[in-house]
Parts: sequence; structure tokens; C-alpha cells
Amino acid sequence: MRRPRPSDKSPRAATRRDPRAAPAPQARGDGPSPARRAAIDLLGQVLGEGRLLSEALAGPRVAALAPEDRAAAQRLATSVLRELPRADAVLAPFLRKAPPLRVRNALRLATLEIARGGAAHGVVNDAVAIVAASKKTEGFRGLANAVLRQVAEAAPDLDALPVPKLPGWLRAPLVAAWGRADVAAMERAHLAGAPLDLSVKDDAAGWAARLGGTVLPGGSVRLATQGQVSALEGYDEGAWWVQDAAAAWPVRMLGDVGGLDVLDLCAAPGGKTLQLAAGGARVTALDASAGRMARLEENLARTGLAAEIVVADALTYEGGPFDAVLLDAPCSATGTIRRHPDLPHARQGEGISELIALQAQMIDAALARVAPGGRLVFCTCSLIPDEGEVQVEEALARHPGLVVEDVLPEGADPAWRNATGGLRLRPDRWAAAGGMDGFYMACLRVPG
Repeated sequence: MRRPRPSDKSPRAATRRDPRAAPAPQARGDGPSPARRAAIDLLGQVLGEGRLLSEALAGPRVAALAPEDRAAAQRLATSVLRELPRADAVLAPFLRKAPPLRVRNALRLATLEIARGGAAHGVVNDAVAIVAASKKTEGFRGLANAVLRQVAEAAPDLDALPVPKLPGWLRAPLVAAWGRADVAAMERAHLAGAPLDLSVKDDAAGWAARLGGTVLPGGSVRLATQGQVSALEGYDEGAWWVQDAAAAWPVRMLGDVGGLDVLDLCAAPGGKTLQLAAGGARVTALDASAGRMARLEENLARTGLAAEIVVADALTYEGGPFDAVLLDAPCSATGTIRRHPDLPHARQGEGISELIALQAQMIDAALARVAPGGRLVFCTCSLIPDEGEVQVEEALARHPGLVVEDVLPEGADPAWRNATGGLRLRPDRWAAAGGMDGFYMACLRVPG
């Protein structure tokens, strides 16, 4: 099942704001919106420097913003990255040649805000002021003003434009694996974005009613609207934690974990550790990042759950043996593009071959920590078969006696099963309910 591997006039005021648009940044009397300025900075780092949005958000300039401005900057940058080809298509008739990247990003952001119902006058004024503020781009002030006024007059309909396609380095191997029609469905799911999913300690139906959400198959609670997570009912008391519905299925592959000794490898940020602990397992949570594990400890404290925390390298850790090991291995994260649209822009496929090799090493190390007759659940949030199905096929060849258990957790769709015996989740599945992240998972039983 070997698959190909990847190798990059006056603006008219809007009368109705598109409900999908990010909330408008707060106006300032002393200059352009800090959120818009920060969003353009973020876009420059992703599109010009190849940095992930999460890395750029951790930078000192963005971190110094007021929380509401930081959140707005993230929403604005994310919306541009999600619809970048559409913004460029709108701008193309008004540009003879491409201006510098910072100017392009200011034009892209303003174009999307205008098209999604933003107040054109304020949007244009801020974009022009941001362009004029830098000595490197101040000469493009007039161009920015003229182009954006034409965009506002044109009143573009973004939804009449094609759904943005994945870049070639990723689209080619996905088409080879799943076919053009399925990849197109995934691209529609990426454009739609992701809702907010919660895993609850108990009483999913009750918490769905309290929070205005719905209970998905398997028990995750999906909220119809997003807001500040820490302000939601139940957060302070630790009744639930944020976890995409797809990411909750690997733990469910183990069934009842009550009383089992379970090792959660690569545990941070901790959603699966919390699941295991809530299910009654004695959990050892291991990750190489002390900073990320500190966040996991905070969530354990908030939810009142317990786990042994180990900061160590999964390849050299020698604890155990354990009744079960959960390995959510480092991967390309291509299954999470609907919530992280920066990924295909910041990455060009570099490093995936190294990740594939690391995953194989980690599977071998994890199997060495499983007690005789015990189980390993291997999973990745990748859409690339070499990071999922192929890894399991090759692990079976390396380890005589290792078998894939035919597991279908309660609530799982039988259509998720595939030839390897694992489950393949994709963004285009559950489309009517808001989709899910892409994952592959399999439960491996070691010889007794």
C-alpha cells in the first residue's frame, strides 16, 4: 500500500456582516487597529518566513497585546490563510504586478474583511495607515488606497469563487491515496473551518444542554457557537476539556480502561491523558517538552484528575511494562488543516520523510513497553497513508506475532474501517455536523 510521499472612488459601507466573518477589531482613536496590524505581522511570518501561526503568536510583539486584540489578530490571520486564493483572485484585476509581501497581506486582509461585510471605510483607512507606517512600504500608500476602494466598489462575492485547493506538494499524494472527489470534499471541509468540541468527564447530554451544543456519536459535545473557552460554564469546575471529536477516538479503541496501567506517549497537550484518567486508568503521561507538560498538569488540576507526569524522550524511556500504551506520534498534522490553515502555507513537505522514520522508531519503542498480551494504540493526525496505514503494515512485518485487533468503538462508523484493520477519519466525514480532524488509528495486540 505504498503511497507517493510529498516533497510549497469612496468605499461603500457594508450593509450586512457575513456571520462567518471574524468579529471586527476594536477601533482606536490614535491609529490603526492593533489587531489588524498584528494580523498582517502574523501573515508575514507564515507566508514570508515559513513559521507556523502558533510559533508566530508566541512572539513578543503579539504576546504583548491585550487579550482581545491578540485573539482578534489570530482570527483575522486565520481567515486570510483559509481563503488566500480567493483574496488574490479578487485583487488580481486591480494589480499590474505584485507589491511587496507586507502590502499584499494588508490588501488581502482588507479585501476579505470588506467581502465578509466589514465596514469598508474603517477597513480601508486602517490598511492604508499600516502600509504607510513602514519606510519600506510607505510608497505603496496610494496604491493600497486606490485598489481597496475599487474592491469595495466591486463588492466581491467570495462564495462565487472556487474552493481553495491544497498546495501541490500535499494535494498530489492525497489524490493518489483517496481520489480527486474525496480530496475536493476535504478541501470544502478545510474552508468551512472547525467547530469547538469538548470531552466531558460525565453527563455529556447534560452539558450539551447547558452549553447549547449537541452530543456526537462517541460522546463528544459540539458547540454551535464559539467564544472564550474559559468563560463557559463548567470550565472552572473542570467538567470538560477542549478536544476535537476525532482526537477522542484513539482512547476509545481501548474500551474500558478502568484499573489498567496505561502509558500515554507524546502526551501533551493532554486530552488523551485526561480521557484515560477519567476512565479510571492509572496513567503515566510522558512527553519530552517540560513546557507543554506544565500545561497538562494545569488541566489535570482543573479537572481533578490524576496522572504520573514524566518528562523524557519516548525513544529512551524504560518504564513499564504497561497493560496498554497510547502513541499519538509526531506527524505532519495534515489532518488538522481545517483548524490550522497555516500548515500548507508554512510548510512545503520538508521533514515528512524524517517524521515517517521517527514514527517507526517510536512504534518499536512503544511496543517494548507493552506487557505480554497487552495493546498499543498507534495514531497520527495525518491524512498521508505513509504516516498511518503504511506504518502499521510495516510494524506487522517487523514484529512477528503482532496483530491488529478489529476494534470498532461504540458510535464509530463502520465506513471508517480500512484494509489495515484500523480506522481512517477524514475532514469530509460528518460534513453535515461540522466535520472532524483527519486521523488514522489502529489497536495492535502483542503476543502473550
